[in-house]
Amino acid sequence: MRIPFDLAETLAAVADEGTMDAAARRLRITPSAVSQRVKTLESLLGQVLLVRSRPVRPTAAGIAVVRLARQLALLEHDAIAGLTGDDAGGTRVSVPLAVNADSLATWFLTPLATLADRHPIVFDLHRDDQDFTAGLLESGTVMGAVTSREEPVAGCRAIVLGFMRYRAVATPAFHDRWFADGVTVEALTVAPVIDFDRRDDLQRRWLRVRGVEATEPPRHYVPASHDFAAATRLGLGWALLPTSQSAEGLASGELVALGGPSVDVPLTWQQWNLRSPLLDAVAEEVVAEGRRVLVAPETAGSVSRR
Repeated sequence: MRIPFDLAETLAAVADEGTMDAAARRLRITPSAVSQRVKTLESLLGQVLLVRSRPVRPTAAGIAVVRLARQLALLEHDAIAGLTGDDAGGTRVSVPLAVNADSLATWFLTPLATLADRHPIVFDLHRDDQDFTAGLLESGTVMGAVTSREEPVAGCRAIVLGFMRYRAVATPAFHDRWFADGVTVEALTVAPVIDFDRRDDLQRRWLRVRGVEATEPPRHYVPASHDFAAATRLGLGWALLPTSQSAEGLASGELVALGGPSVDVPLTWQQWNLRSPLLDAVAEEVVAEGRRVLVAPETAGSVSRR
């Protein structure tokens, strides 16, 4: 059995775009041609590859074909670059990556900017919690991911980056209002806290270490890293911020530390175990920057971790 590249590429476009019409615009063919290609591929493989929902989504068999299409596109880029000697003649290749919100807001874009300056490349970034980005690798949605999972995903290789350190902070005014008698269990039970979203357990872990029932305090949800930090600086509540987002505020007095343990979140870079010069270049830049800015594993203390 052989899988024609153009048919696999079409299926990947549909999975990316969510509709046949959008995939047709991207591929510059008609929607009926897209539909016919998908049907031809399903007939060839004897399996349903797409769930015709809105948006459409690949089945388990479709995920395998989409992953193949992405790998073939990357290998084709590398082969053309090797033949022409000019990185695929300037044709830009799209590299989908997954990253957690705080890394995206603090350090992850720096290596991508370096890569975009050196290679004809564009990035399709998928933002999710670091505990869930590995799933995007498993589904073939992305080629590489910043994840909290150290064990390699099947078909991938893993490189430890380090730890992102978080500290509990608030504004001086918030501290004076809610913690005038100290950061006590009683005060933490009633003081408003900020969570990123309902899957964010960072503040809950810190509260449990302080002996507070994590579900007790009133909480705000601010699901964007920059806005989350801004909400903390505006006094909406207290929260744990990455040290890179809180250091300046602590130094200037705009923020005060609440004490208690810091929280170190382990981060690992995982990518397809595919020998590709371009993907290797992505890994080199991401790993170098991650190790430059994150807390080294050997210096991480005895702190709570997600």
